[in-house]
Amino acid sequence: MIPASIMTYGYNPYICSWSPFHGAVYSIVESIAKVAALGGDYKKTRLSFQEYFMRLGKEKENWGKPLSALLGALYTEKKLNIPAIGGKDSMSGTFKDINVPPTLVSIAATYQKADKIISSSLKKSGSKLVMLKVKRLENDLPDFSQLTKNFDKILDLNEKGYILSARSVRDGGIAEAVSKMAFGNKIGVKIYDSIAEDDLFKKEYGGVILELKDIEIEKELSGINYQVIGETIEKSDILYKDLLLSLDSLYAEYEKPLEKIFKTKAKEVKGELLDRLYTGGVKVSPVIKTANPKIFIPVFPGTNCEYDSKKAFEKAGGIADIFVFRNGSQQDIKSSIDDMVKMINKSQMIMIPGGFSAGDEPEGSGKFIAAVFRNEYIKEAVMELLYKRDGLMLGICNGFQALVKLGLVPYGDIREMKDSYPTLTFNNIGRHVSKIVRTKTVSNLSPWFSNVNAGDVHSIPVSHGEGRFIVSKEEAEKLFANGQVATVYVDDENKPSLDIEYNPNGSCYAIEGITSIDGRILGKMGHSERTGCFVSSNIYGDKDQKIFQAGVSYFK
Repeated sequence: MIPASIMTYGYNPYICSWSPFHGAVYSIVESIAKVAALGGDYKKTRLSFQEYFMRLGKEKENWGKPLSALLGALYTEKKLNIPAIGGKDSMSGTFKDINVPPTLVSIAATYQKADKIISSSLKKSGSKLVMLKVKRLENDLPDFSQLTKNFDKILDLNEKGYILSARSVRDGGIAEAVSKMAFGNKIGVKIYDSIAEDDLFKKEYGGVILELKDIEIEKELSGINYQVIGETIEKSDILYKDLLLSLDSLYAEYEKPLEKIFKTKAKEVKGELLDRLYTGGVKVSPVIKTANPKIFIPVFPGTNCEYDSKKAFEKAGGIADIFVFRNGSQQDIKSSIDDMVKMINKSQMIMIPGGFSAGDEPEGSGKFIAAVFRNEYIKEAVMELLYKRDGLMLGICNGFQALVKLGLVPYGDIREMKDSYPTLTFNNIGRHVSKIVRTKTVSNLSPWFSNVNAGDVHSIPVSHGEGRFIVSKEEAEKLFANGQVATVYVDDENKPSLDIEYNPNGSCYAIEGITSIDGRILGKMGHSERTGCFVSSNIYGDKDQKIFQAGVSYFK
């Protein structure tokens, strides 16, 4: 089974200001509780520390603070029987007369089988929510025997497949933990009346809340200090006694504090939307068939998605060749062009992967790639591959930008650009965006979409700073009518949307991907190559558009 890395952190400058010893203890406890909530085994965890303290100077009391914190860390390591295997130098946190509070950051690292990783988002209605609690002793230190027993029980329940989701309890107590668990899939929670109001925000450090399958809780948790705190419900609300809070309103409040610093909203995009499906079908096929088509993947300065792209094609049965374009000297460029022509002539497909070509050049990214493909020898080789050998071409993200600047999409040839042509520009929010979006396939014209149906919806990762597709109304009408609009951004009801929540860059008509008029060339922003058995497993929806399988199958 595929192993997955787990890395967590814990720190509490509030406790550390009161007692550096206790602050270090609870920093480690927090990091280990997060490991347990992710499905990891605390006994296999290794720690690393980073300390932040005021400039120590000549005051004896100041020197005692980092020493006290390190003693607290050592005490906790012994109690948990796990080591710290490294750490960074202590950092001075003094600027003029301003001092940071004494802080020890605990970083915990371990591994677990990928299919045993637990996410924190609630999974379904009708589940019981149980909190594993940790008693505090008279000296305000946690009962470590109880803590480790809880962590072992979580591991046991996870091995049995009984845990649907889990989250460690932090400063905000039950209220914070449950709310954040509910936000992910907008699954509501009813907190039982038996939970005292004072306990909702109690700082239960080391505690973990579990969403459990329908099991005999008393039997499975025998000997464990636990409390059934509630259950999940269908409505997207949190209920407690006479209180009802909608998850949407809670999430809006949750986002507010950082909105001024890191904006998630942009100026509202207004415009028309076209909700159409093209079902005319694939119109092209290759004359020459091959079981294992070759894919040419050029790499330019700034490209970073070549390995994922190669893996996706080879998993589908193709033979992918990565070629690094060398631009260190004039001779390097000349030899790179010669080599590119030779490799294109031996290939059936060209794939331009994503990245940040030349650092996303000023006034538009993808220009360097486009300049290379405009070379007369490369241009001739590309046209011959497409129209004499019935080949295919694909560009994702940065590759899509290059295809648009070349004119290959939507026009199917390399031409000089006009102001009236479609283009890609800066995201409407004015910064890089990285998230999962929902896209709907709206055309079955392209061979690249021969393994899905018009109307199918997929959850796809995006990561770009210039992904806003700009097109005139007249041109958009033509593209939709021809079946050249391949995919659009859609909302939760599968409708095209201009809302930044669903359309992260503000693309006109919600267009995410387009093709040449015959469908051979596809350009899209979403990273369809970033798929795998355990990639984004906490995200609902079909994540495989089967683009790479379709490209390879086209030649078989």
